[in-house]
Amino acid sequence: MLICLTVFIQNLVAAIAHRKQSQYVPGKVSEDLSHDSFVFRSHRTFHNSLENIHQFTLPAILSMFIGVSPLFLAILCWVYAVSRLVHMWLYYGIATEKNPSPRSYFFMLGVLVNIVLFGLILSELLF
Repeated sequence: MLICLTVFIQNLVAAIAHRKQSQYVPGKVSEDLSHDSFVFRSHRTFHNSLENIHQFTLPAILSMFIGVSPLFLAILCWVYAVSRLVHMWLYYGIATEKNPSPRSYFFMLGVLVNIVLFGLILSELLF
């Protein structure tokens, strides 16, 4: 629920930020914008979540059906949800082109959670 709510809020924030511009084309973010623009950062935050949500939620659902430990799955879901929430806050708050930025660490935490989840799925399927 928290993961879905986070993405929904990101969608609203991006839409509101986009519409507050003096000139805008609905559905299009100017290519001239960069990390110094909140419009750019809110748009990228939302799209980053859209790019990543299925990589976690589909394996999480699969793991429920194949018998992965509910406790391990719950822990992974909470760690992933909180990492995406912190990633969002940092992306909104820090305008930097530098890489890695602080948000990169929480992105990587989400990737690590995905790797562990795939490992649990493989372990359950193979053993």
